[in-house]
Amino acid sequence: MHTGLAYALLAFGSWGLFPLYFALIATVPPLEVVLHRSVWSLLLVLGVLAWQQRWAWLGQTLRQPKRVALFTVSAMLLACNWLVYVLAVQTGHVADASLGYFINPLVNVLLGVLVLRERLRPLQWMAVVVAAGGVLWLTWQGGRLPWIALVLAGSFGLYGLIRKTAPLGALEGLALENLLLAPLAVPALLWWSFARDGVLLTGPASQIGWLLLSGPLTALPLLWFAGAARRLKLATLGLVQYIAPTLQLALAVWVFHEPFDGARLVGFVMIWSALALVSADALGWRPGDGRARTS
Repeated sequence: MHTGLAYALLAFGSWGLFPLYFALIATVPPLEVVLHRSVWSLLLVLGVLAWQQRWAWLGQTLRQPKRVALFTVSAMLLACNWLVYVLAVQTGHVADASLGYFINPLVNVLLGVLVLRERLRPLQWMAVVVAAGGVLWLTWQGGRLPWIALVLAGSFGLYGLIRKTAPLGALEGLALENLLLAPLAVPALLWWSFARDGVLLTGPASQIGWLLLSGPLTALPLLWFAGAARRLKLATLGLVQYIAPTLQLALAVWVFHEPFDGARLVGFVMIWSALALVSADALGWRPGDGRARTS
C-alpha cells in the first residue's frame, strides 16, 4: 500500500504541476504542443515495449475491430483533452482547468447512470444536484458556461469509461492510442515544422528540449497511476486524485495570479461540497450510520 500511495502521489502531483511546464512553452501554439506530445510519447512507449519485448498484445488487439474503434475514440478524446488543457494554461484559465478535474468524479457518476445503467444512491443524487447548482452559479456569475472545465471533465470522463470497457495496460493503451493518432500527428508535425517554421526548425535549443520532454512527462504519470491503481483501494485512489486540481488551483491563484473573487469561490465551494458527498459515499458512509464502513 505504501508503494501504491507513493505512485499515486507521483502521478497526481505531476498532473497538478503540469501548468508550470506548459507555461514554459507558452509561446508554442497549443496544437503544435499536442503534436509534439503525441509523437514523443509514442516513441518513448514504443522504446519501452521493444526493450521489454511486449508485442503480443498488439497483434491480438488489431484483430479486434471493435476494440480498435474504441481506442480510436479514446485517442481522439485524449487529444481533445490535451489541446483544451494547453489552451487553458496559455490563455490564463488554469482555475477553470482545475475546476474541470474537480468535476470529473461527478461526471463519472453521471456516466455510470447514463451508460452503465447504474442507480444513484441518495448521497450521489445530492452530490449531482449540488454540483449542478455550482456550475449554474459560475455560469451566472461569469456570464458564460465554464466550457473549459466542462470539456476537460467530459472528455476525461468518457476517456476513462472507454478504457474501463476496453482494457489494456497503461503502457499498451497509450502506445495504441498514439499509434492510432500517428497517421495524423506525424505528418502534421512535419508540415507544421517546415511550412509554418515550427519550433523544431526555428526554435531555441531550450524550447526544443522542453518539447522533447513532453514524451516522458506524458507517459510516466500514466504508468505511476497504473501502479497506484493496482495497489490501492478505489476509495483511497479517489481521495488522492484531488491533489491534482488542488495544486492547479493553487498555481492559478498564487503563481499565475488569476482572478478568484468571493463569487467564484462560492461556486467552487459548491463543487467541493458535492465532492465531499461523493467521497463519503465511496467510503461507505450512509445517512444515519454515523461512521464510514471499513470493510
